[in-house]
This record gives sequence, structure tokens and C-alpha cells, in this order.
Amino acid sequence: MALAASSSSSLAAKQLAGLITSSSCYTKSTASLVKLGCISPRTKRSLKVSAAVDANSMPLTGVVFQPFEEVKKEVLDVPVSPLLSLARQKYEDECEAAINEQINVEYNVSYVYHALYAYFDRDNIALRGLAKFFKESSEEEREHAEKFMEYQNLRGGKVKLHSIMQPPSEFDHAEKGDALYAMELALSLEKLTNEKLLSLHSVICLYHLSFI
Repeated sequence: MALAASSSSSLAAKQLAGLITSSSCYTKSTASLVKLGCISPRTKRSLKVSAAVDANSMPLTGVVFQPFEEVKKEVLDVPVSPLLSLARQKYEDECEAAINEQINVEYNVSYVYHALYAYFDRDNIALRGLAKFFKESSEEEREHAEKFMEYQNLRGGKVKLHSIMQPPSEFDHAEKGDALYAMELALSLEKLTNEKLLSLHSVICLYHLSFI
């Protein structure tokens, strides 16, 4: 008796599955949900799948940003001449010139530090610690200059390198000696560089606020 009931139940399930799979709204994903027991066959038969006939022809509502429409005015501003930058946007000539001046400052200070490195590395001076310090300081200032050059290119400006002043080759001082004089000179150069950076910052802020 139990075997007959089980066979009848199995047959009914197969017939129901056949009706479901033959339905016009049948999909593999919903059939999988039925097999897993996530949804009932009756629920599955009520599912409907619909798609837009032509989604591109129907306007979207509530869209705040329409990139393809707004970018049209930017396309018109693309320079035709190969001498002009494609990336330049709201970058004033005064800011470009100020960046180039700061590049020159960094290279000049680096050059002085390099001269100090060469001085203390002499065989008759032989202050290796100071030589190492000024060599690393020279490399650091050169890296600063290169960072400004990278920023200039990033903004679409042109890097214009100016002349560098020839530093002295002798740093001995009659009263202070060479070591103390060199460190005081380095401190003064660092303060001067900081003043130049503050001036650069004021120029950038002045023209940046004009766009706000």
C-alpha cells in the first residue's frame, strides 16, 4: 500500500514537472530553484521574465549626470595643434611659471649640497660623515625638483629649466671652521627653500580660489 502511494506521488511529481518545463515562462534558473526546494512549482509558474524591446530608444528618467551629453563641450575644447597639451585644464600661466621657478630653486640648492659633498670628501678634509650627509641632501633636493617636473607635465604645462648658479668650491671659514659654516649654510638654504615653497603655495591658492 505504501509502495503504491509512493509510486503515485512520484508519477504526479513527474507530470507536474513536465507541465512546468513545457510552460512558456520556463527558465533553467527557476527550474533549479524548484529542484533545490527554494520555491514551489506553483510559485515558479507565476514568475514572469520580461525585457525591453529597445532599451536604448527609451529615455531614462531621474538621471542627474549624462556624460555623453556633457562631454560634447569638452570635445570641442580639445586642441588641434600637437604643441598644445591635451590634459591642460584650468591651469594658469602664472602657476606654470611658479612651478618652473621652484624647480630651479630645488636644482640650485641640490647643486650647492653637491659641492659641499665634494668638499668634505677630499683627502685633505676627509669628513666622511658630512660628505655622506650632503650627498644625500643633494639627491633629496633633486628628487623634489623631479616631482615638480612630473606635476608640471601632469597638469599639461611645459618644464623650462633655467640656469643654475655655480656654487663655490671652498667652504672654509676663518672663525667658524668649515663644518659649522657648512651646517649653518645648509640651514639657511632650507629656510630659503621653505620661503619659496610658501610663495608658490600662495600663487597656487590665489588662482585656485578664482575657479571656486
